[in-house]
Amino acid sequence: MEKEKVEEFRKILQGQLDELLREAGRTVSEMTDEKTNFPDPTDRASLESDRNFELRIRDRERKLIVKIREALDRIDSGEFGICESCEEEISDARLRARPVTTLCIECKTEQERQEKIG
Repeated sequence: MEKEKVEEFRKILQGQLDELLREAGRTVSEMTDEKTNFPDPTDRASLESDRNFELRIRDRERKLIVKIREALDRIDSGEFGICESCEEEISDARLRARPVTTLCIECKTEQERQEKIG
């Protein structure tokens, strides 16, 4: 892959990482600052439900952060954009849609087909 494209993907990934880390910090800050006392059990249940939802989102984002860091490591090692299964180059369109991917569309399709069978 051309060096300019690799650097473009590095910027995309770094931007996503920075945004996710900002959001995580904001969530932690909001949850530790809230000292609201809800005497009404319904209000308290609603707050807890909202918090649980927020934490599930942040957990998914935490997993995405790991994948982004792995993609940045692949950029540094020169392995970015190479399918880990067939070792062919992953298309730009696929990388733009999902820059953290490690499989080309053909290998990913086959993986999903195998999962349905198994």
